[in-house]
Amino acid sequence: MFSGIVEETGVVEKIVKKENLSTLYIRGKKVVRGTKAGDSISVSGVCLTVTGVNNGLLCFDIMKETIIRTSLGKLCAKSKVNLERALKMNSRISGHFVSGHVDDMETVKDVITGPNYTEIQVTVSKELSKYIVPKGSVTLDGVSLTVGDVRKTFFSVYLIPFTLEVTTLGINKKGDKINIETDILAKYVLAGCKDSKSPYVYSE
Repeated sequence: MFSGIVEETGVVEKIVKKENLSTLYIRGKKVVRGTKAGDSISVSGVCLTVTGVNNGLLCFDIMKETIIRTSLGKLCAKSKVNLERALKMNSRISGHFVSGHVDDMETVKDVITGPNYTEIQVTVSKELSKYIVPKGSVTLDGVSLTVGDVRKTFFSVYLIPFTLEVTTLGINKKGDKINIETDILAKYVLAGCKDSKSPYVYSE
């Protein structure tokens, strides 16, 4: 379990591709401290198991399903990724509960910028749209964010300069694929309702 508060951006050093599996080597600084084989790390929103730690390199095995269903399958050497270690139960939760189980890959519809203003518009499938509500929580590439404007086929998030600086969201551009995890609490609430359609009336 994670909070969506990115600790640092790591850099992909190399990827070794095998049949139905890829081994990912990521260089980090902060998240390497105290990390050992078997620990869980959120890599751009995907919960992965550390298989080895060596001289600042974190090693992960990525299964075929993860390669297909998340943006990790599109990584290459020198790609940047958001990194977060698993939560400690005695720590403050500054974001929201994030499982690291990505729902899907969506697409950056547009990036709108202005003086001290950055808005990222992200497409959302009909299946996931019922979990996206204004002022609700959403995780994009492992970053805990508050949902802003919600339309029928996309929604917006608004980023402060700090988030742009310390996460990979600052380098996103129109057309990029992005990992999305909707709010786990919304999933359980709607799962307990007979009618699981979103109560929000979308504007066109």
